Parts: sequence; C-alpha cells; structure tokens
Amino acid sequence: MRRISTLLAGTTLAIFASAGTAFAQGATPATQTQATAAASNDADDAEIVVTARTRTERLQDVPIAVSAVTGDQLEREQVNVIKDVAALTPGLNISSDAVGRAFMSIRGVGTTLIDTVQPGVGIFIDGIYQPNTSYLNNPVNDVDRIEVLRGPQGTLFGNNTLGGAINVITRRPGDHFEARLAADYAPQDNYETLSGAISGPILAGVLGGRLSANYHTQDGFSTNLIAGGDARPLENEAVNGALVWDASHGAVVTLGAYWNRVTGSQTAYAAPSSPTDYLDDVALNLNSIAQYTYYGANLRAVFDITSNTQMTATLAYDHKQGVASGDGDFGPIDFIRVTEGRNTRNTFTGEVRFDTHWTDRFSTLVGLFADSSDSNDVIHRTVFGFPLPVSTDAQGLDSQAVYVNGFYNLTDTLELSAGARYDHQEVTASGTAGRYEASEIEPRVTLTQHWTPNHMSYASIARGFRGGGANPPGVGLDFWQGDSVWTYEIGDKFMTDDHVFTLNTAIYYNDYDHYIGQNGLTPTLQAVNLNTGTVQSYGAELEGIWRPNAWFTLSGGVSYNHSRITDDSDWFNVIGTHLATDRILFLPDWNYNITPTITIPMGADDIRFNTTITYKGDRAGSSLSPTRQPQLEGYTLVNANLAYEHANWTIALWGTNLTDTRYYDSYLDSSLLEAFFGVGSPLAHELGITGDRRRIGVRVSTRF
Repeated sequence: MRRISTLLAGTTLAIFASAGTAFAQGATPATQTQATAAASNDADDAEIVVTARTRTERLQDVPIAVSAVTGDQLEREQVNVIKDVAALTPGLNISSDAVGRAFMSIRGVGTTLIDTVQPGVGIFIDGIYQPNTSYLNNPVNDVDRIEVLRGPQGTLFGNNTLGGAINVITRRPGDHFEARLAADYAPQDNYETLSGAISGPILAGVLGGRLSANYHTQDGFSTNLIAGGDARPLENEAVNGALVWDASHGAVVTLGAYWNRVTGSQTAYAAPSSPTDYLDDVALNLNSIAQYTYYGANLRAVFDITSNTQMTATLAYDHKQGVASGDGDFGPIDFIRVTEGRNTRNTFTGEVRFDTHWTDRFSTLVGLFADSSDSNDVIHRTVFGFPLPVSTDAQGLDSQAVYVNGFYNLTDTLELSAGARYDHQEVTASGTAGRYEASEIEPRVTLTQHWTPNHMSYASIARGFRGGGANPPGVGLDFWQGDSVWTYEIGDKFMTDDHVFTLNTAIYYNDYDHYIGQNGLTPTLQAVNLNTGTVQSYGAELEGIWRPNAWFTLSGGVSYNHSRITDDSDWFNVIGTHLATDRILFLPDWNYNITPTITIPMGADDIRFNTTITYKGDRAGSSLSPTRQPQLEGYTLVNANLAYEHANWTIALWGTNLTDTRYYDSYLDSSLLEAFFGVGSPLAHELGITGDRRRIGVRVSTRF
C-alpha cells in the first residue's frame, strides 16, 4: 500500500503542476477526449475511432483485432448489461449464473467459475481497470461505445489481459447542449427500462458537464416453486456524471463519478435431469438474491508538457459492496442456507503516461501504473437451522508496473512497434501463511504494412500474464500461481475507398502455461481455485460490413476457436485425478452473428428494420468428475428491431429471442453436490440456469 500511495501522490501533483505548465506552451492539439467524442457520435460512421493503443486512431489503422460496438447499436439490440455485448463480438464469450459474477473468455482464455480468480480478460471503464467480473453485470448507462480487444494486451493495458480487454467508454460533454431520453417496455416479464442524459457547456468553451441515469427491471422467466416469487429477477440503477475543464493551451481535466446498484439472482439453479431438459423454474427453500452497490470517482488530466509530448495522468477510486442470501444446497430439502453473505472491495488506481513524437517517424508511449485493492468476505451458513462457524476471508492485492512502447515507421507504409511491460503483483490473505508474489515481463512486437490508406496487414508476437491468488483459509491449498500465454497472430484490415465494404480478418495460435480454469470443491462446498495445466488454441476471426447503397447494410462476424487442454498435470497434482475432458468450460468452437439492416426513406423520416442472428456452438459444462462431462447444445438466437424515425424521435417495436430458443447459460453436473452428499444421494442432482425466453416490446426515444 505504501508504494501505491507514493505513486498516487505523485500522480496528483503531476495533474495540477503539469496543468499549470501546459498554460505556458503554445501548442493546442486536439485532445484524446475531444477527438474520440467527435469521431464516434454517428453510429453508422465507417471511420470509427478507437483508443485501443491508448491513442486516438482509426479502427482500420490499429494492428490489433478490435471490435467496436457503438451506443446506438447497444440500444437497438437491447443490451442493458455489459456482458450482453458478447453476442455482437467474434471470439468473446460471456456467461453468468449470478449478478455477482460472470464467466468470460476471449480466444479460450479467462473462463473460471469463481470470481475470486482475477479475470483473464481485463475490464476497463473509460480506461480504468476493474478487478472483478461482477462489473460485467453492471448496466450500460450512456455508453458511447464498447471496444473489445482480442489477444494479449499486456504492454499497454497490464497484467490480467492475457486473453484481451474490454473497454467501456462513456459519452463525454460536448460544446453544445444535448439531452437524451428513452423508455422500453415488454410485458412478458414486466421488462422496463428508463434512461436519460443531459449534457452541455457550463462555461462556454471552458467547462462542460454531463449527467446520465438509467433504471432497468425485469421479473425474469423463472418461478420458485417452494418459496414463491420470481427466482431470477434483475434490477439495475445507475447514475454517471462528468465535468470536463478545457484549460486551453493543450490541457483538459476530467472529473468523473458513478453510482450503480444491481439486484438480482445469485446462483438460483434449477434441477434438470440432463443438459437437454430445459427447466426455468427452481425448487429452493428461499429465493437466492444478491444486491451489489458500486460507486467511484476518477480524475484524469491530458495536457501538452512540451511541443511534442502529451501527458495523461489518472487517479481513480472504486468501491464495491454486496450482500446475498440463498439456498446453499440448491434443492427442496432445507439442508444448507446461506443466511447472509457480505463482500466489500476498495480499489485505488493511479497511472501516468507520456506520449512523445520524437520525429515524423518515431514515437514512444511510456508509463507507470499501480493499483491496490482490499476485499473482505463474511459468510453465515446454517445446517438444518443450526449455525455453522462464520467463514471470513480478507485479501489484499497490490500491483505496480512500468511499460515502454516504441513506434517506428521503417518506410512511409511499414511500421514496427515494439514494447514491454514489467508487472509486479503481491497477494496477501488472512489465515494463510506467507503471500503470493509474481514479477513478469510481457513483451509485444508488431509489424504493420499499409498497402493503401484503407488496407493494411499486420503480424504480431506477444506474451500475456494473469496473476495468481489465495484461497480462503482451511481449504487445503493456500495459493495458486498465475498463468501466461505466448500468442502469434496475423491479421488483415481492408476497406474500399468508398467505404462500401469492410473486411477484417485474423488468424492466431496461443500457447498457455498453468492455465487457471475449473475449480475444485471442499466437502463443505467451498470453492478451491487451482491451476489446470497446459492449453493450446488456434483459430480465425472474420468481421465485416457491406453498404451497397443508402438503404441496405449487412454486418456480422464469425470466429472459430479450437482450445484444448493438452496437459492437466497441475490439476492432477492437487486433486489426484484427471479431468474428464480436454474442453474449456462453456467455450464453443464456433460463434457467429449477422445483422441485415434496411432503411426506407419516408420524406424527411426513415423506417429502419434490422434482424440480428447469433449462434453459439456446443460447449462443455462444469464437472468435478474424472469420467463424465456435461455437453451443452449449440443454439441460435434471433432478435429484431422495427423503428420509425421522425426528426429527433424514434418509436420502435423490438423482439429478442424471437424463436423462443431454449438453452443453458450455465450448467453444472451432479458431481458438484455428490462431493458433499455422496454419489447416488437423492440430494445430488444436476444444476442449470436457462437463458431468457422470448420478449417483444416497444421503445420510445428522443434526443435534442
């Protein structure tokens, strides 16, 4: 904590001292915030701008496999929580069985059942790291776009990005007054959303502000047959705010703050007989419900400290607090209850980054990063009404990093970029002797050839790393080590000069050591995190868009990812048996999405119709058995949106899962409960959580 305090103090001084220095400089370049906001206002703009290399660049110029989903797309597709963006992104898979966690992977990396494992895919809100997958269940509130970066991103984004990174970028204040309002309703499960935002100058040309709010609720499609009521409801509340001070002379300071509250089901599993027995309703002695409250603030300054160097300094604080209760044995016999579980986490983050253009051909990005978080878990359980000893777990995580990246134009069309990041991480835990500590270097080398202004190819080699951690006391394994990957990728990005056709492709090969995947279980149903072994994966991704005329657009993407466990010796050395399959949890080989859109002009108005079809292939569910593994069937979802757009108003009829497809979002076979009740016990059964059923609703929105 002492090291991060020093860095945070230095960052604070840098923000204010260097802001003053910026007034003395004569240059006034466009800032990253201004450029990004200006370039991404139009959801149909073929020249989408991203910050995938922490610089403002055209999506088509970035030598990384990146998908950018705009705020308008999110609204049309009824994406209300961050995790649902996976349906629109090749190679990204996210499942969830509770509002407090999610299972996420990119190209086969990141999927774990327990949220105490650091995610293998980094999650960032406006570039600020979020240390827990529970944030994926947070609402999408006033989002400008979501960028999904595939492949290791350690050199710029840090450790825990060995699979990639998800960067959620909110809308920022502009120079003109703007307001947005939207409301959605679907009667099938009382699905309701109400959102609004107001933005504009407070002091013209100097200070701008933006305030947004979002409320969403749904009953879900599951009923508790014993306790009664909705078994899997969801309620999201969110408020975001930002102040942007344009100090001129190349300096912009942004103060942001947010508050979110998410209430919903927490592992409310049904008891199906098999992965093809689709049960929505549950038989639990009480409804398993959790509520998580998040709030935080961040301060960011971007300014020119010399005529050729721009400095970005960030300070952030994030707080998470959760409370939950539920049926601990997932069945109708009132055996185990979690009467109360509490979780708190506080995270401090600081970063200083220098972007220097030394010559027309050579530039560098150099930075320092640190974060520190502490978490506390307290769980009260009862067995047949008698209280068990209270389970407590307190952990601390401290990370520090320094990174250097260089970009050199070997010719007018050929760029060589190379960089490395040094990460140091320490994990401490109550009741556990010693600490987990790791120091890692994550290099990346990329060669990029621009054949034309709208066509480029690239090849890259990179290493990624995810930190290990500490198990709760008394589970038999104090620590597990981090995992790492070497990845080799070739990509191509092509756009016709008239922007009619865009096609981006990538092929890759990944080699993972000490992969963190399936967790073990103690006889008291406590999760034990551990390493699996070696994983190898290869695959290809394709993403494109075709706009042959003003009224028709076809967009979509497809990914093939063959990820397999090639050596499970890390698992065997701890558990004593081998895994039943070489498949990775909940990861399909095939994913695709396709969206045709038709726009019919009606004078000054438009009628817009689009259909999105998404497919997720066969997957392996979770099992502790060395001989059997549940296999989940692939499924296809069909969404549609019919909208009438008049001036600043839109009224739309929309539908999700129109074919009412049945599928499991999460599935665990009976070996989980057999570990506690014994093989053949009537209390040991399969566990499954189905996906949402068909919804048909209406949306009204306006902006002015």
